[in-house]
Amino acid sequence: MNKKLDILKNLEMHSNEVIVKLENPFIDERGEIQPLVDSLMKSAVLIRSKANTLRANHYHKTDWHYCYVLSGEIEYYYRKTNTSIPKQKLIVKKGQMVFTPPLVDHAMVFNLETTFLTLSRNPRDQKNYEEDVVRINLIEPEDLITWTPKK
Repeated sequence: MNKKLDILKNLEMHSNEVIVKLENPFIDERGEIQPLVDSLMKSAVLIRSKANTLRANHYHKTDWHYCYVLSGEIEYYYRKTNTSIPKQKLIVKKGQMVFTPPLVDHAMVFNLETTFLTLSRNPRDQKNYEEDVVRINLIEPEDLITWTPKK
């Protein structure tokens, strides 16, 4: 599938939802298999965030990503890029997944130690990542621990 069709497929699947409705798991005597994402992607990363930290506070030009919470929770803020609409907030809990399409401002606050998977369209190496990301201040860091790249 070409990149444009892949983006459109994800946008179509999740155009009206931020929290992704997961398929029912396959369960048998061995345990269960929970389907998460059936899309072409180039990155899967495991992220551990300490309490009182801030991640993201940016948008992506072309990348999309799913974030599946393994433990803890994400205070997730978002709005369409280059709009004056107020940001929205939701809590993504353990066992839930959020989808962020391209051109959506987003920030993640971690009030609890949290571990989550991020499954993305683009490669996650630093060069490709930095070329696609645009840093903003959707959330003011205040007393939160954050990071910005050295210039």
